[in-house]
Amino acid sequence: MEALVKGGAFLIESTSPEDVFTPEDFNEEQRLIAQAASEFAVGEVQPLIEELETQKEGLMPSLVKKAGALGLLSADIPEEYGGQGLDKISSLLITEKMAQGGASFIVAHTVHTGIGSLPIIFFANKEQKRRYLPDIATGAKIAAYALTEPDAGSDALNAKTTATLSPDGKYYLLNGQKQFISNSGFADLFVTYAKIDGEKFTAFIVERNFEGVSVDEEEKKMGVKGSSTRSVIFSDAKVPVENVLGEIGKGHIVAFNTLNIGRYKLGGGCVGASKIVLQEAVTHAKQRVQFGKPICEFGLIKHKIAEMAIRTYAVESMVYRTAGLIDRILSQIDHRAEDSGIQMAKGIEEYAIEDSINKVYSSEMLDYVVDEAVQIFGGYGYIQDYPVERHYRDSRINRIWEGTNEINRLLIMDMFMKRAMKNRLPLLGAAQKVAQELLTLRPQVETDDGKLSLQKEMVEMSKKITLLVAGAAVQRYMMALADQQEILGLLSDMAIEVFAMESVLLRALKSWQRAEDERARIQKAMTQVYINDAFNRLEGYGKQALAAIAEGDTLRTQLSALKKLTRFNPINTIALRREIADSVIRIGRYPF
Repeated sequence: MEALVKGGAFLIESTSPEDVFTPEDFNEEQRLIAQAASEFAVGEVQPLIEELETQKEGLMPSLVKKAGALGLLSADIPEEYGGQGLDKISSLLITEKMAQGGASFIVAHTVHTGIGSLPIIFFANKEQKRRYLPDIATGAKIAAYALTEPDAGSDALNAKTTATLSPDGKYYLLNGQKQFISNSGFADLFVTYAKIDGEKFTAFIVERNFEGVSVDEEEKKMGVKGSSTRSVIFSDAKVPVENVLGEIGKGHIVAFNTLNIGRYKLGGGCVGASKIVLQEAVTHAKQRVQFGKPICEFGLIKHKIAEMAIRTYAVESMVYRTAGLIDRILSQIDHRAEDSGIQMAKGIEEYAIEDSINKVYSSEMLDYVVDEAVQIFGGYGYIQDYPVERHYRDSRINRIWEGTNEINRLLIMDMFMKRAMKNRLPLLGAAQKVAQELLTLRPQVETDDGKLSLQKEMVEMSKKITLLVAGAAVQRYMMALADQQEILGLLSDMAIEVFAMESVLLRALKSWQRAEDERARIQKAMTQVYINDAFNRLEGYGKQALAAIAEGDTLRTQLSALKKLTRFNPINTIALRREIADSVIRIGRYPF
């Protein structure tokens, strides 16, 4: 039995390349699943993107049902309820490949297979599972998730929707409005939330045809125009008491555990979209001739292409590492147990920090990639005839849903601190140890030997720097640190960079151990560039935070310690980026 890795432990422990899952570890079954998903998205959905964007009546639900007929909706549903019960890596692969069908389709797909159905998989009783999951698995019933309200976005527990028990005790009468609900135009059922007696926040399964349930007109959105987004209105909606999902008053447990897995899955979708956008940008750069040669031959365009590929590589490494961690913990669950769903939710919660990290970083990575793609296209990128214009608009929503990136940044540090206080993670001891070692602590490797020794040392120093700054923040503010959102944001950015740096490093080392081939060589170059640049960003975040935490002699002492931990010689990232760009340009797409 493989040893379990604690969520968030990447910040205080060293990890071996053998202990992480990477895309190079896909088995044959996972590759076949990815191929099937890709063939469906490219063959069935991609040709219809323009029609989907106009919301042609019946088209989106018909495509979702087609995906169901091919088994592309049932990856996370247990076999006993008509699903496939696949591992989370396979499920994530399906999500990634669905991006080839366009952002609007992936929204419909991931809402149905993710936040729309996971609450039922995790928290429903056996009768509820028997009633709903087989139809969700095939697409006979399409699911949606209705949490957001006009006055309850990030503050979900501020919901105003109420649930009152009917006089005969057979129904709850729901009253209220849910806003910005994806799939609502055609969904057959909604996982939603209301306060029983105005107090007890509770989850419900609500069918579209229940009396008192209606939907408003379609929202006119900036992007993902082909997806359905409406308000769902409950007017004395009669919901049978047996449709309470989970325990009364424990709706927050259902909601927040559902969002955990939605966050890292969003990362998979962003990786898939980024690969598509990169390929389109490279194709254009190879064809577009200015000053007598293709623009892909110019240094500043090569810089963009390389950086787009590097950041995609980073997120791909992060999300599949996380999926591997989740699979490992879920493999130790008794899936025949009555409470197996709740056990699964608890297992996934172990990596809630990593889930939020993936959500933040992947959404910001994709925004960077689509922005640079528009720049490579130039004026053409601003014209709707070119898909990159749509990619640019479609990407923006990812930083908002599944919890805004601001909320997730606060959550990352909140979860670190809570786990430290509960001794789930020995974070405080690790921070104290770094503080005690400061007099003797300094990098052991300062120059690049071509074997990633420098990058290993930079990752280890990054962890110590993050712990040093976090320790200073806790010492300065104690329990009032929660009110210092700007500092928490900087600390979260540091933790995000540590996870990203270590993920790319471990993947490159693992590839290099397998074979010193072209693939491993480019991964090594990407790792060198990424860690060089990320380390500089992390140092900048640390300086900003320390300048806000301390002043005078204390600040000078802390900055002196920071300077000692950041004493590394820079590498030639220009040459490495050119090497990476040349590889991407030659292949014409993301190289892995």
